[in-house]
Amino acid sequence: MTLHRTLAPAALAALLAGPALALSCMAPDAARSYQQADAAEERYIVVHGTLTFDDTRLPKTDLQDQGSIPESTPLPAQLTGMSLSADGFTTPFDKPLTLDVRCFGPWCAGGTSGIEVLGFVELRESGPVLTLDPCSSMTIPDPSEQMLNQVIGCMKGEGCEPVQ
Repeated sequence: MTLHRTLAPAALAALLAGPALALSCMAPDAARSYQQADAAEERYIVVHGTLTFDDTRLPKTDLQDQGSIPESTPLPAQLTGMSLSADGFTTPFDKPLTLDVRCFGPWCAGGTSGIEVLGFVELRESGPVLTLDPCSSMTIPDPSEQMLNQVIGCMKGEGCEPVQ
């Protein structure tokens, strides 16, 4: 029995020290993101538009040196489009913001400047912030018409159930 107690922590430590092989994310879900933003203490607005930034400054994945990958990389960006109101995406939005690019271990958010997004923009005292993570939690690239309509329904208090 004491042998198993000694080996189990050592085996667990060995497993945790090795590189993970895959990142498991749920598919982007506009209703789930809306609910997360709505339940948060922070204030958010929902914007559908074009995100522009210097995509050469995105952090790079390095499986050989995972400790060198920052958890968060702030980048200046511009989001131009329409923000959500009770009537839909009707309020013009054209603002500079901070793009908070996140890495989950060795997996970092990617993206291309000029892409269309459905973004849940956090309103901070320092200015608006849009989080870009590997699982598209708060920034959904190339949103479908169904996703946009779902968020409008959430805003109107209609059905707002995540797909999964």
